[in-house]
Amino acid sequence: MTDAGMGRRCRGVALAILAMAATGLAVAPGGSAPAHAVEDARTALHQEVTIAAPPMRVYDALLDSKSFAGFTGMPARIDRRAGGATWLFGGLVTGRNVELVPGRRIVQAWRTVREWKPGVYSLVRFELQPRGSGTLLVLDQTGFPPGNFAHLDAGWPLRYWAPLKKFLATHR
Repeated sequence: MTDAGMGRRCRGVALAILAMAATGLAVAPGGSAPAHAVEDARTALHQEVTIAAPPMRVYDALLDSKSFAGFTGMPARIDRRAGGATWLFGGLVTGRNVELVPGRRIVQAWRTVREWKPGVYSLVRFELQPRGSGTLLVLDQTGFPPGNFAHLDAGWPLRYWAPLKKFLATHR
């Protein structure tokens, strides 16, 4: 690298550090960004949860408007066809079914109406794998805007996994 190139690179690093400081992000000793800054930049998450119900019951609960409203406590309208519209949590989340494989996979394009700019969607993929008499549910959510990781990562267990497990245990 030339001296001029090295100078531009150093100025770029210095500007990045100043920008982080201006936004309240401190740089950890050794020059690496703090953990919360790394998480704020993440645009994908992965979670796995075991549910004591067979895959088809989990699949149906996630795609049935009445069941979804039953376990979330909020109104939902879900068109169960590929390409069908989803209106979840009283309209706070909207989207479309991208791919549906009964009892095995649900892929949806989602957006949070209040927080994300129009046209911004994330891809939500539920993989359902039999585990004994239950289901291993593997979730991957990708493509959401930076700054949403912590909220979404905490929201899945709170808004989905715990109430879904309780609902399926009490509605056989």
